[in-house]
Amino acid sequence: MPQAESPRWQNTKVLWSFVRPHRRTLLLGLVLGLGTTGATLATPLVTKSVLDGLATAEPILPMVALLVALLLLGALLGLAQWILLGTLAERIVLDARSTMVRRLFRVRIGELTNRSSGELVTRVTSDTVLLREAATDSVVNFVNGMVALAGALILMGVLDLVLFGATVLVLIVVGIVVAVLMSPLAAAQQNAQAAVGRLGGVLEGALRAIRTVKASRAEARESGRILTEAQESAKQSVRAVRIEAVAWTTASWGIQLAILLILALGAWRVSSGALPVSSLVAFLLYAFQVMEPVSTLTRTFTQLQSGLAAAARIREIENLSVEQSERLPKEPVRAAQAPVLSFREVTARYAPGAPAALDGISLDIPRTGHTAIVGPSGSGKTTMFSLMLRFLQPERGELALDGAPYDEWSLAEVRRRIVYVEQDTPLVPGTLRENLRYTHNDATDEELWAALEAVRLAERARDLPDGLDTVLSGAAVSGGERQRIALARALVSDPEILLLDEATAQLDGLTEAAVQDVINRISARGAVVTIAHRLSTVLDADQILLLEKGKRRALGNHAELLATDELYQDLVAALRIAPAISAA
Repeated sequence: MPQAESPRWQNTKVLWSFVRPHRRTLLLGLVLGLGTTGATLATPLVTKSVLDGLATAEPILPMVALLVALLLLGALLGLAQWILLGTLAERIVLDARSTMVRRLFRVRIGELTNRSSGELVTRVTSDTVLLREAATDSVVNFVNGMVALAGALILMGVLDLVLFGATVLVLIVVGIVVAVLMSPLAAAQQNAQAAVGRLGGVLEGALRAIRTVKASRAEARESGRILTEAQESAKQSVRAVRIEAVAWTTASWGIQLAILLILALGAWRVSSGALPVSSLVAFLLYAFQVMEPVSTLTRTFTQLQSGLAAAARIREIENLSVEQSERLPKEPVRAAQAPVLSFREVTARYAPGAPAALDGISLDIPRTGHTAIVGPSGSGKTTMFSLMLRFLQPERGELALDGAPYDEWSLAEVRRRIVYVEQDTPLVPGTLRENLRYTHNDATDEELWAALEAVRLAERARDLPDGLDTVLSGAAVSGGERQRIALARALVSDPEILLLDEATAQLDGLTEAAVQDVINRISARGAVVTIAHRLSTVLDADQILLLEKGKRRALGNHAELLATDELYQDLVAALRIAPAISAA
């Protein structure tokens, strides 16, 4: 049985998956970095030659010119590498964000409803920035740092083995200390990012309900909840800073100790004649050069921990299950006389082992007419819509479209034929025109105005600053107006099957009457299915399905259910719908 991969290795693979498409650019960055490192490593040896030339009265102009050329070459290569890697870093961030955004919009509804949208936004924004540093700077700096450190140590060994041994001993101690600190540093950084994600989720939820927050005088309470996560993030970040500071200080202190040892031992060896002064100067220059790669490697390891922490959170997004929207090889065989939608002994749950949200439901929805679904809260009304739209899959039983099982239809085809107006009626970012055309992108302005007229919103739309081109985020749009815009959007698409989730909940009486006229007009040529919490919405429905605890309790029209079903009578009485009016 193959051994499971460790989380750290899985995170590393995620990190590499974003780097791999740009590996040639990264390789060029490495070559430029190696060129810079090579020029830097050659400088002390050329400096030694200059000093030796001064001691022996030999011409030093060629060596000085070479020294200047090396400095200039190193600067130019460093500039080119900086620009190249900076551009590469931004491309990697864009790729990561593009991958995550595309996947998030394909993730199953059930996976998303269990997560805060603000927390998911944090993963697309701040986590990808940490990924950028680890995916580019860390890789190149690690290779450059290792080459620079190895090259400097080799040349130091060539110059003097005694001083070389003292330097290596100090570096080994520094390396052990830094390695020990990496694991707690990674944990602290991952905890800090998780707290930032939770902060985003709580803040997004509170701002979305800002009217309720203010009306409930809960500003201080909500601020406290949000700041608790901010404090936790700061606490973990401070812990990471402390660990990082210890690592950097240890590395810096180790190099300074090595330089002191070199000075002491070097002075003794020069005084004994075992080492030329020029060699000591060159050795000291290499010792100072070692400071840079050691610091670079320390910084690289800390950046890499941040990147791995970000990769772990990005990997969670990649592990979410997505909807399968592939096109099926052939069109299902339609049954001309079959109901447009059918439930056949359908049972559904939101999680394995959870109570059944629907239990053995059967229902035929005719091709034309108005079907209403009513029942107490939690009876399974929304679950039926989720099944129709394939947000949820049945555990047992079968749904059919045009008499053919749902499995024979592609996801895109099912949703093309069904138009959904949800209860919260959210507006998409953009203008009124873009909202109205959201499901029917080629609709004409005449069709848009006709839909607005149908929901009695045309006059209000003409009063907006830019008419149809008004950006809705900058306009004062009431809850009722949002619902009417959502209804107009559905009307523009001329739906074959229209699902309305309490679409008249926030409308005044006159506008509700207009919407009922629209429903009647659509139901004359297509199927309208309504979830109703207000029974006034469904008084004229052709058939009403009454649900109770996920089961079908009764099916009939309003008059039939009012006369025969006690639960329906209780619902009517609770909503104060006069039987005389209702039966009319």
